[in-house]
Amino acid sequence: MTHASAQRVAIIGSQGFAMVNFRGSLIGDMVGRGHKVFALAPDYDPQSRAAIAALGAEPVDIVLERAGLNPLGDIRARHALGATMRRLAPDTVLAFAAKPIAYGLPAARGAGVPRRFALVAGMGFAFASEPSGGWRSRLVRRAVRMLYAHGLGAAQRAFVQNPQDIEDLVRHRLVAREKLVRVAGTGVDLAQWTAAQPVSAPITFLIAARLLRDKGIGEFASAARLVRARFPDTQFVVLGGLDPNPNGLGRAEIEAWVDEGIIAWHGHADVRPHLAAASVYVLPSYYREGVPRSIQEAMATGRPIITTDLPGCRETVREGETGFLVPPRDAEALAAAMMRFIEAPGLVAAMGAASRVLAEERFDARAINAQMMAEMGL
Repeated sequence: MTHASAQRVAIIGSQGFAMVNFRGSLIGDMVGRGHKVFALAPDYDPQSRAAIAALGAEPVDIVLERAGLNPLGDIRARHALGATMRRLAPDTVLAFAAKPIAYGLPAARGAGVPRRFALVAGMGFAFASEPSGGWRSRLVRRAVRMLYAHGLGAAQRAFVQNPQDIEDLVRHRLVAREKLVRVAGTGVDLAQWTAAQPVSAPITFLIAARLLRDKGIGEFASAARLVRARFPDTQFVVLGGLDPNPNGLGRAEIEAWVDEGIIAWHGHADVRPHLAAASVYVLPSYYREGVPRSIQEAMATGRPIITTDLPGCRETVREGETGFLVPPRDAEALAAAMMRFIEAPGLVAAMGAASRVLAEERFDARAINAQMMAEMGL
């Protein structure tokens, strides 16, 4: 698509914080091209609202439950989104996350918005290859797939972040292959995320993620227990808040690991100072990631990566050069990969430098934003 004159653009997300954290760079680039951008999300707090305004966009409150399935509430949410679309009269809509895609894009179509796009930044719990949970979890997964199909049917194009997601969307008949456009990930602003000298004493492993079982938090704790039995000075840090997702961990479980002395938990916190104080970034996820933004940030900071050999995660590592890939749900393999850094601490700096180079090659947000805006005619 060719570059267009100034447009009215609505971006629909599932959380005010996520709008700033994951789409802030894209919003800034859209505004920089002269477009009027409306950032629609629930749960804006004063900080995220101010951050959107500072980017030159307009925060717009919507009512949308990020987790759970409440049919009556979701019907109301779709009708309210339709009214918002008619009021804002955007030329282009971009929706990201399951419910914004499922409800926002059909609402935009019904309101006569001519250009509609989806960003599938990971398939999530509903597409986990080995999902946990009982019949309730199976019901939620089936419902979320139906929602994706409904929403993607209203999109002219859908951006997808790894090749396996493309294959699964097509295999489940949720969207036609010709609608799908692959992008490398969300990307990071490489000017803001600069390389920092890694910490090698004590060796410190960091994970920053929503506290979901499928993110591998339990495997991280189990690996920490194994490693500390041999190397008791090693540090393990968990960042992340409790999550209402059906697969979320409970506070008691996290605090039991803290009381045992195997991890430190700082809740939801700014990752930058913790990355600066870390040696290695770890994400043993078996959640259906797009391309994890947290890994991209760690790579830009110059940290080696340990993650799982699964879609989305494997795209972030050159095995043995920038880090290590491990099997999912395997705490012993994870511990063994961690101990390679403890036994050869020179790997921390060498692999961290290689991670930064790979981030520059693959995850430059400016290049990714330009690709998406070109596809959207912005």
